[in-house]
Amino acid sequence: MKVIILAGGLGTRLAEYTDVIPKPMVPIGGKPILWHIMKTYASFGHNDFYIALGYKAEVIKEYFLNYRSLNADFTVDLASGIVDSHQLDSVDWKVTLVNTGDTTMTGGRVKRMKSFIGNEACMLTYGDGVADINLDALLAFHRSHGKLVTVSAVRPAARFGELEMDGARVQSFQEKPQMHDGWINGGYFIFEPAFFDAIAGDSTLLERDPLEQATQAGELMAYRHDGFWHCMDTKRDHDLLESLWAKGAPWAV
Repeated sequence: MKVIILAGGLGTRLAEYTDVIPKPMVPIGGKPILWHIMKTYASFGHNDFYIALGYKAEVIKEYFLNYRSLNADFTVDLASGIVDSHQLDSVDWKVTLVNTGDTTMTGGRVKRMKSFIGNEACMLTYGDGVADINLDALLAFHRSHGKLVTVSAVRPAARFGELEMDGARVQSFQEKPQMHDGWINGGYFIFEPAFFDAIAGDSTLLERDPLEQATQAGELMAYRHDGFWHCMDTKRDHDLLESLWAKGAPWAV
């Protein structure tokens, strides 16, 4: 199944990195977070990627143009120009890079991918969130209900310690646990081709009119992912993901 990844935002809350590179290229364990997301999809056999670019699009384009040399050791014979690669990180991905505009909103970026996707269902996610999601189960769930859109609902870790109280008496104290309630949009969507028609144009936010209209029509279903999910919004998020990677990240393939 084709996979759209939204990779064009400004990433202003991660300015420590995004003044120089776009947020999807911020590295975790020496690899862009975009690479980690793509590895997850490819591990389930979805390796036909369509990257919606915007801010600093050239950085992502250059990465994939030079992917083979950036991810391998090699010897260059300067006399002949022959390059021999060693320990090549070989992947069987097909990557289509589409500049969807610097100021285009998330819905507009999706709309601009319509001609590449064609009349078929596809997967979609954001370029800044990693998860140990079972994409086979997600796809089976989407096919089972026959609706227009499936969103993955996740319960992120709380940013502060969670207290459960009976009056003034604390019944439970957990330091930054996973939230018990309050499911949120975790990305990792699947949608049918008719959903493109619900997006007006470049100024449309995916999370507003298109998904709100699908909800009102009873066409939005949620796949509940109880496992690991984390979005890289801030430097603190980045540092957490780096520390998890060093310990054996739960999303690692």
